[in-house]
Amino acid sequence: MAKDKDIEPRRLNRAVGVSEALTGVLDAVLKKRGFATRDLLTSWAAIAPKPYDKVAVPDQLKWPRGAGHEGATLYLRCAQGHAMALSHEGALVASAVNRYFGYFLVREVRLSAEPFTGSSVKKAANAVPLPQVVARADAAVADIGDDALKEALKGLGEALYSKRPR
Repeated sequence: MAKDKDIEPRRLNRAVGVSEALTGVLDAVLKKRGFATRDLLTSWAAIAPKPYDKVAVPDQLKWPRGAGHEGATLYLRCAQGHAMALSHEGALVASAVNRYFGYFLVREVRLSAEPFTGSSVKKAANAVPLPQVVARADAAVADIGDDALKEALKGLGEALYSKRPR
């Protein structure tokens, strides 16, 4: 009988997205954190009440020992300055999660000891481009007559010119 290391991985014979290629790896990591699926993480912006959709992210689900259906404890990473409010409104977040899934999943919400790290995408979107980058993008789209197209291309040019070379 062949060992696991001798078995060749299944080939898909087609191009696959990153999420599909990493599914097996991510699922194993998420199961260690207590998540059965990625739904809670990927839909957090739709699940969490305002402002916790932007200042907190799920870190871990801890299930109680035994075979009961008492619900899990959801640990959230929270941005500084929102921890006290979130600790008081944990029941509101738990009910929002339970309402989204349609069954009793989360019994209580606690704060994780891990630090909150905001998305780098949000930081890049809020960054103000340098004046020389703006001037270079303006010069590149100076001959375009359509204002809407000109603004769109200018934004694209600013994004491209502000990137650091590899």
